[in-house]
Amino acid sequence: MIIVRPVAQSYIKRHPNAPQMMHFLADPLHALKKMRTQSGPRVKTASYTQSGNNITNNYMEHFRGKFVWWIVGGVAAIVIFFNTVVVIPAGTTGVRTLFGKVNDKEISSGLNLIFPLEHVERMSIRTEEYTMSIIQGEGQRVGADQIAALTNEGLSIDLDITVFYHLQEDKASDVYRDLGVNFQEKIIRPEIRSAIREVIAHYNAKDVYSEKRSEVSDAIQKRMIETIEPRGITIEQVLLRNVTLPQKLSASIQEKLQAEQESQRYEFVLEKEKKEAERKRVEAAGQRDAQAIINESLTPKYLEYLYIKELKDREGTIYVPVGNDGLPLFKSVE
Repeated sequence: MIIVRPVAQSYIKRHPNAPQMMHFLADPLHALKKMRTQSGPRVKTASYTQSGNNITNNYMEHFRGKFVWWIVGGVAAIVIFFNTVVVIPAGTTGVRTLFGKVNDKEISSGLNLIFPLEHVERMSIRTEEYTMSIIQGEGQRVGADQIAALTNEGLSIDLDITVFYHLQEDKASDVYRDLGVNFQEKIIRPEIRSAIREVIAHYNAKDVYSEKRSEVSDAIQKRMIETIEPRGITIEQVLLRNVTLPQKLSASIQEKLQAEQESQRYEFVLEKEKKEAERKRVEAAGQRDAQAIINESLTPKYLEYLYIKELKDREGTIYVPVGNDGLPLFKSVE
């Protein structure tokens, strides 16, 4: 009745000629009185009129009482129905509470029936991320939210980090009971800061900045898994996104890295030149061996053969036999 009556009153204001039923819903007593007034007096004797009015009044009172109860019963049924059926969207789970007591049985996504007086808190079980960054507005906090940690050298460095996690559906009621809905700020954030500071203390600045960044990320993830997963939250991945060193240290590390790169480049060039020299030595040895083989085969007869072979294609060439004394040999004439 609390819901139906205001709606009916608003409808009558906009539509004065609304059906009689809407007037009943808006104000049952006023509508019944109006019906009695519109019926008008009967042209009968006074006793008959009075008796008729009494019958009408009794009928109206009886009808009015039943009509009000029908309305109240219908509204109550609607309210009970909508408080008994609950829809849990995909990617979420429902935690039920009754008079402050948390039900250990979570509600999966879909259409579910619950006790009418139970309250259902919907909690996401999708992959979520928590970012702490030096860039304003990039993380969960409005301002810069980087983490300052000390290395084993005693140097302070700033780190940006992103943690991917999700709520375990079968432990959602425990998380809601122990930590509440905003469990990110109560456990995720403090554990990130604690894990980073504990892990960074075992490394020097240069390793965190360059060579062992992935190792540091794995160590932070392992530390968070040990402390957070037993509470009902699964840590999926930890990304160490940025490492900010003191300006002088950063400049010296950059110079050292540049020198190492130059040294590696010179080693590469030297190795290349060594391979080129080896290639030339092999090539020269091949040419020497080829010439030695050729020299061994250059006999006078072979050279004479090559000379004759070269002359065969020249025009005007005449072959004349030559004797041992070098003179031409002519056939004797008889």
